Amino acid sequence: MRNALLIAICTCGVAAAADAPYAGKWKMNVARSDFGDTTITYEQMPGGEMKATADGVSYTFKNDGKDNMTPWGITLAFKEAGNGTWEMTEKTNGKVTATSTVSISGDDKMLTVKTKRVKADGKTSDDSTAFQRVSGGPGLVGKWKTRNLKTNSPETLTLTPKGGNGVVILLGNEGASCDARFDGKDYPATGPMWPAGWSCLVAKSGARGIDLTWKKDGRDMYKSTLTASTDGKVLTEIGSATGANEQFKVVYERH
Repeated sequence: MRNALLIAICTCGVAAAADAPYAGKWKMNVARSDFGDTTITYEQMPGGEMKATADGVSYTFKNDGKDNMTPWGITLAFKEAGNGTWEMTEKTNGKVTATSTVSISGDDKMLTVKTKRVKADGKTSDDSTAFQRVSGGPGLVGKWKTRNLKTNSPETLTLTPKGGNGVVILLGNEGASCDARFDGKDYPATGPMWPAGWSCLVAKSGARGIDLTWKKDGRDMYKSTLTASTDGKVLTEIGSATGANEQFKVVYERH
């Protein structure tokens, strides 16, 4: 789900850039980013369901092609395709937003998720995430650690400062935005590819950054700090899911 939660902040030109070093449009540099501490765990349940845990939250599913609600507000449907592969369909607000093939390597040590994701502009991105087995097996059951991420459409982010009192956050691929103030309150996040019930909370972080909390139905889900480099060319986000002690680092370059 982290690919669906990378943020962007929209600029209003040179004046806005002068207001805050983090203002402007940014593009994720996948090669410089690091998700190596993030994991996903699959457990076989007594009733025949599988339990998946990621970012400190869990959901259950069966390999029957039926939609299953997740803590992020999207549904996922799994269907076993044989030979160590599964087909997965993601829906947001009832519409298909991604289709994936999940496969396990012949030596049972690597898990690969190849995804075609619909973007807000109607185009699609091709993403691939590889995980290395930490424990468990055989098959899907066990704990998997993120090894690498590839995409042909890296997330863009755009932040528009609001006269020093707040910031408008725009999520590029999802077309989602959150218009928030630095007042300790939650503000709704909305967009065509964004699940209902999400909100953001922002605060200033020194002279060059912001603290950001993403919430779902009032529950803290992700906390991070975004800081612009002294030369204004790079924006680095460091954070974690609130329910898991697994740090991620996302590096964006001015776009």
